[in-house]
Amino acid sequence: MNDPAAVPPTSSPARSSELKTRILSGAVMMAVALACLGAGGWPFRILATAAAVAMMAEWAALMKAARWKVVIASLAAFALVLGLGEIAVTPEYWLGHSASALRPILAITGLAAVLLALVTFSARIGIGLVYVALPALALIYLRAQEGLVVTIWAMALVWATDIGAYFSGRKFGGPKLAPRISPNKTWAGLIGGVIAAELLSLAFSFGLGLSWVAAYFATFLAVCAQIGDLFESWLKRRAGAKDSSRLLPGHGGVLDRLDGLVPVAVIVAGLSILGWLL
Repeated sequence: MNDPAAVPPTSSPARSSELKTRILSGAVMMAVALACLGAGGWPFRILATAAAVAMMAEWAALMKAARWKVVIASLAAFALVLGLGEIAVTPEYWLGHSASALRPILAITGLAAVLLALVTFSARIGIGLVYVALPALALIYLRAQEGLVVTIWAMALVWATDIGAYFSGRKFGGPKLAPRISPNKTWAGLIGGVIAAELLSLAFSFGLGLSWVAAYFATFLAVCAQIGDLFESWLKRRAGAKDSSRLLPGHGGVLDRLDGLVPVAVIVAGLSILGWLL
């Protein structure tokens, strides 16, 4: 990650233009995401698959991979999520919410990761395939098997955590959470993010009929979202990059936008498969 102190101050007009770009692109992304989420089915599967492909390309780029490796890794992510997505949306496969249903999916994902690592001569790229495929498949599963409310809750919980952490951190400051990885994050921000996630989950439980278990796990999930954010910050710092890519105007890359959702989506899907979200 670049040192903010080393970057010359940005002029007010430039800052204003950047903010407008960020708001406009954010509004477009939100509209597309909500439209696909509301539609479910193939629109949402296509969106989740596209996100996985973009994340895989960004991951490989952060690993300083050659262009041919980035292309192969992206194709692997596309094929894996598209193929296993068919299992994720099949209700009969998940009858009983048995954890054993996960074994074939995890085995295929692991095998694909090993093959990709061998083809690209990079274990890190193989690990990346697991990192991007599992949350994409988790979201496809949640939308198909648990419905709109649970899927929106999982995604909104990450947003609430980020927003709560941002404003709480700015308001109270205090000790840094992980200064060597992300100098701007504070313990006050983490606490604010947790409170925001709990309030959101309670609102979903009382207002939209979501199980009270959602509020029970909200604190843990909010912490996991922050860990996901810190992990991606560590990847960028290690690669010497400010953003994972420039794909999203004003927002960096897809990894930058979905880093907190990676662990949360996987955990919420796991809770669902175990029958703990009933």
